[in-house]
Amino acid sequence: MATATGTAAITDRIRALAREKKAVILAHNYQVGEIQDLADFVGDSLGLSQKAASSDADVIVFCGVHFMAETASILCPDKTVLIPDPDAGCSLSDTLNAEQLRRWKAQYPDAAVVTYVNTSAAVKALSDYCCTSSNAVKVVQSIPESRPVLFGPDMFLGAYVSRVTGRKNLHLWAGECHVHAAVRPEDIERARDAHPGADFLIHPECGCVTSCMVYLKDKDLKQENAYITSTEGMVRHVTNSPKTEFVVATETGILHRMRKLAPQKVYYPVSADMECRFMKMITVEKLLHSLEAGVHEVKVPPEIAQKARLPIERLVSIC
Repeated sequence: MATATGTAAITDRIRALAREKKAVILAHNYQVGEIQDLADFVGDSLGLSQKAASSDADVIVFCGVHFMAETASILCPDKTVLIPDPDAGCSLSDTLNAEQLRRWKAQYPDAAVVTYVNTSAAVKALSDYCCTSSNAVKVVQSIPESRPVLFGPDMFLGAYVSRVTGRKNLHLWAGECHVHAAVRPEDIERARDAHPGADFLIHPECGCVTSCMVYLKDKDLKQENAYITSTEGMVRHVTNSPKTEFVVATETGILHRMRKLAPQKVYYPVSADMECRFMKMITVEKLLHSLEAGVHEVKVPPEIAQKARLPIERLVSIC
C-alpha cells in the first residue's frame, strides 16, 4: 500500500505521462476513488466509450473492465486502447460466450439476438442489437412483435423487459453478475426502513440489482420515492434533488462521485458488500505501469470489430 506521499508522486507522474503521450484517462463510476480523481472523464461504460470516440487523444487508458475497453477499441479503431489490468473481467459477461450464443441461435434461427452491453466483442459480433438496461425495453419494442427474441446474458433484466413489454416470445439466457446475486428485496426494505425520508435509487444498467427491478415492477417494494435509473441518472438525481438523503442500490464506487459532486448530502448503500472485485482490480500503480510501458493494449480483431460495430451503433441510436 502506497503512502499518501507516494500516492501523490504516482498521480503526478501519471498526469505528466498522460500529457506527454497525449492520452485520455477514462474511469468507470465503480472504480476506486483515487482512479476517479485522476480521470479526465468519469461515467458509465457507454458514455465513456462515446467520450473516447470523440476525443483527439492518441491513447485511451480505460479504467474499467475488459468488455468496456473492447467497446472503446471497436469505436476507436485508429487509437491505442490500454487497460491497466487485463484480468479485470466481468462475471456477467463470462456467463455467455460466443460458442454458447452460436448454439443458442441455432435453436431459434428466426430470432433477433439482443445482448446486454456487458458482453465480449465476440458475442456482440453475433448479435443483432446491443442494449443497456436503460434502453433494453425500447430496443426490444423496436423489433416486430411476431419475431422471437433471444435476450442475454442477464436473466433478471430480461425478466423485467418481458414483464414491461408483455412479450411472450422473449427467450432468456440464465446469466447473472456476482454483485447483484447476493442482493435481496429484504435488504432493500431494511435499508429503506432505516432511512424513511430518503429517496431510493436503484441502478439497473450494470446488472448489479436487476433482480430487484422485477419486485419494483410488481409493487412488492415501496414505490414512493423510488427511482430506477442509470448511474448518470443517479448522479443527476442527487445533484438536482432537494432531498438530502439517498439509499443507493448499486456498486458502491458510485458513492465517491456523489460525495464529490454533492458533499452536503448523505448516501446509504443498500449493502457495503455491493462491490465488484473486477472493477477494484485497477490501481494507481497499475495505471502508472500501463502508461509508462504502453502495456495491456486491447485490440479487437478487424473481422469481429466490423460485425460488432452494427449492434453497438443500434444501441446508441435507440435511446
